[in-house]
Amino acid sequence: MVTSVNQQQVVKGVITDPEGAPLPGVSVQIKNTNKGVVSNFDGSYQIEAPATAVLMFSYIGYGTQEITVGTQTRIDVVLQPELTDLGTVTINAGYYKVSRKESTGSIARITSKTIEQQPVSNPLASLQGRMAGVEITQTSGVPGASFEIRIRGRNSIRSNGNEPLYIIDGVPYASATLGDRQTSASIVPGIGFSPLNNISPSDIENIEILKDADATAIYGSRGANGVVLITTKKGKMGSTAFRINIATGFGKVANRIDLLDTAEYLAMRKEAYANDGIDPLPFNAYDVNGTWDTNRHTDWQEELFGKSAYLTNVEGSFSGGNRQTQFLISGNYNQQTTVFPGDFNNDKISVLSNVSHQSQDDKLALQFSANYTLNDNNLPAISLVREAVRLAPNAPDIYNADGSLNWENSTWNNPLRNLDSKYLANGSNLISHASINYKIYKGLEASASLGYTQSRLKELRTIPSTTFNPAYGLGSEFSSAIHNNANRDSWIIEPKLQWHAENTHTKVQTLVGLTFQEENSDRLSQFASGFTNNSFIKNLAAASSIFILGDTKAQYRYQALFGRINLNHRGKYILNLTGRRDGSSRFGSDKKFANFGAVGAAWIFSKEAFVAEALPFLSFGKLRGSYGTSGNDQIGDYQYLDTYAFGNAPYQNIVGIRPLRLYNPDFSWESNKKLELAIELGLWKDRISLNAGFYRNTSSNQLVGIPLPGTTGFSTLNANLDATVENKGWEFELRSVNINGDHFKWTTDFNLTIPKNTLLQFPDLEGSTYANTLVVGQPLNILKLYGANGVNPQTGLYGFTDFNGDSTISAPDDKQVVSDLNPRYYGGINNSMSYKRFKLDLLFQFTKQQGLDYLATNGITGAMLNQPKAVLERWKQAGDQTTVQRFTSGLNPEGLTAYINYTQSDAAVVDASYVRLKTLALSYTVCNKETNNLGCTLFLRGQNLWTLTDYNGLDPENRNSATVPPLRFITLGAQFTF
Repeated sequence: MVTSVNQQQVVKGVITDPEGAPLPGVSVQIKNTNKGVVSNFDGSYQIEAPATAVLMFSYIGYGTQEITVGTQTRIDVVLQPELTDLGTVTINAGYYKVSRKESTGSIARITSKTIEQQPVSNPLASLQGRMAGVEITQTSGVPGASFEIRIRGRNSIRSNGNEPLYIIDGVPYASATLGDRQTSASIVPGIGFSPLNNISPSDIENIEILKDADATAIYGSRGANGVVLITTKKGKMGSTAFRINIATGFGKVANRIDLLDTAEYLAMRKEAYANDGIDPLPFNAYDVNGTWDTNRHTDWQEELFGKSAYLTNVEGSFSGGNRQTQFLISGNYNQQTTVFPGDFNNDKISVLSNVSHQSQDDKLALQFSANYTLNDNNLPAISLVREAVRLAPNAPDIYNADGSLNWENSTWNNPLRNLDSKYLANGSNLISHASINYKIYKGLEASASLGYTQSRLKELRTIPSTTFNPAYGLGSEFSSAIHNNANRDSWIIEPKLQWHAENTHTKVQTLVGLTFQEENSDRLSQFASGFTNNSFIKNLAAASSIFILGDTKAQYRYQALFGRINLNHRGKYILNLTGRRDGSSRFGSDKKFANFGAVGAAWIFSKEAFVAEALPFLSFGKLRGSYGTSGNDQIGDYQYLDTYAFGNAPYQNIVGIRPLRLYNPDFSWESNKKLELAIELGLWKDRISLNAGFYRNTSSNQLVGIPLPGTTGFSTLNANLDATVENKGWEFELRSVNINGDHFKWTTDFNLTIPKNTLLQFPDLEGSTYANTLVVGQPLNILKLYGANGVNPQTGLYGFTDFNGDSTISAPDDKQVVSDLNPRYYGGINNSMSYKRFKLDLLFQFTKQQGLDYLATNGITGAMLNQPKAVLERWKQAGDQTTVQRFTSGLNPEGLTAYINYTQSDAAVVDASYVRLKTLALSYTVCNKETNNLGCTLFLRGQNLWTLTDYNGLDPENRNSATVPPLRFITLGAQFTF
């Protein structure tokens, strides 16, 4: 009897990796059909197929296998890991997805596996040192502090016009802080409390950074400074699984300044007064005139920020689904305390839910996700770091015998007074997204994306009377508080239509869509004072006086039409065209709309027969390039209008108004032109992958304040200036599979960026308000400084070059030296090693840069301020050759002037380069869920473990010794899967 080739037969089997571990969730599909199944938790599968069918076995990270059924009823498959992810990984480009191999744009990517290895609370921290062209700086080690991100440099002259666009699950997320600088500036530097701190890193599946014109132009004006795409975790096909992740650890300030001990400090102080000819010692020189104990010594760095900060993170998730419906529900609790004395902490609770459904005929797909986060931050209102590094080592005890604060007869300000002043921030964040996709007929799909975000922030800074010296007799009537309540709501609707078709050699993909977005925000800041009791300081109703600092409401509306055409011929010639027409409410009626677009092209030359024959070791080779334009409307709302503000004081019980700015109907978009050329290579079956690229971004039509004569009543007019800023540079990425054995594997990833930022032109710069901060032909982040000539061997004072020859050192004529504070180059190197059940990852981050010398920011050497031991190499007598001038108490005019000039000279700029062991992650898999019905992994993780640098401040990354530097964290934890 002959069996028909079309007769269905049952095929069974087990799918495993090379070590024999079963692989769940592997797609088993009959080629050229929609019929398929997914392997179970034990790797088993079962499918009905005819003898002529070809079964395709595919799994992310593994090579796809195709096997003809024939007469086989059992097919066991061993999937081999891919050495490279070029062909298997699909990267998110925002409105569309593309394989890394066929991408024409510059897109960097990290996954949840990398993010989860790092004990961080802000997702941007997980990107440091891992992406070429992406510079990220942590502004402080205080919980909730911001991160500064620059994607391929600074494009705008305005410091607040360089933020990238953040997209979370397809929904734009405003990164501008809702906080008020009057409440948070003394404890949280930079932009204040970071809204991105409300995003839990444990909820993130991938983060993609779009850098070049080809990748960003489809976002138009919003993509001028790059795009950060954050994709949260989704449910996956397979049996229902429960995962719990528990971690705990501690962090400390990794570095201390090597300060003078008591004997050295007192000798410095006495020498300073002797140099100044002051005898007897002044009455207020309490540290050296016998008022304070000259035998005391306190390590104030240990006392005021030497405490361990503790970290606790608990995460649980419940997920699963079949081919039609997948779901995920997860929750996370994260708590981090501070290094300050007292009970201060940041608590964060987040919930993520996601459900996806697809009809059986694959025509209709629905997806919904919601991410809600609560964040409660409790900090001192003022950082103790500045006082800790400046207090005299023989300063008095902090406490009296009865436990009260010791004010030592009003001879000092007890540093713990600042702990009575609190900064409280309570924030919530909702990001919701829904999408619907329908396949109208083969190749044509219609979809719609809807998003809604809601952010709330309540800030309170209290300044109770207990922060003042009791000797002043100030009661609660002198207490005050600053309240800030801010809200932001945004919605977005984006309908899209996609069409794709292909013939034997060519594939065409098209996309057209619309964007409608509205964002509403409001903020009320109030200053309250005069309380009957400090217990009521948080209650506005208990204040005898309330002053409105600000009451604002703003609305931003944005519309756009965008499109994309992608041509792929023979899988090796690729052309990508994108365009967008943007409309923004931030510009006048004649300037609301602008057009942006880009062209990207790629040639996969390794598919050419002559290349494959001539270079057999070349497994992949691609040349790509792009050119296009984007814009920038990051100027704030209503800036082009005549605007007014209420007066500060009433006149005859009437509050008047005052003009703030002048109307400018020609106020328009900044323009950013981007060019990139790159090559991507894979050698020896992609054992070595190399990417190298050159980029040049030119930003013009700058949105700045143009100076006006004082007679107009306005200092500036918001307008477009014909100034041009250029960012260009080289980016290199190297990945090598060093060892790929059965038990031991070792891969290395390296990235290097060599950037250059230049102000190409600025008309009438010398007559503008930027004359003292900018120079044509130089970067934006510079300092104009005096030229230092070292310490005069005869006088012992700093000397400087008199450029204009008037025998006086004065600004601006003598500030002719320019120092560049931008990084010369930066990057990272990551080594990932695994041996059987052990896995180790090591990431080193490095930056070549300059920063301000700690001596130039701490205060004059010889005053009542402790100093680093480096000051002991000071000038002592005529003829001495040294770099530190003689000690002075600050009462000598010549010495004081010389020091002030020194802080504004090139001698104050020193090397702040560093190499840092950014991340260490060690894990051990105790048991595997697929074989034991229980998965257990133990891990040890470290962050900021070791730093090599010559910088003499607390930390070379943020180059700021007035705030807590990034902490060194070590955590232990376990992950269980049921």
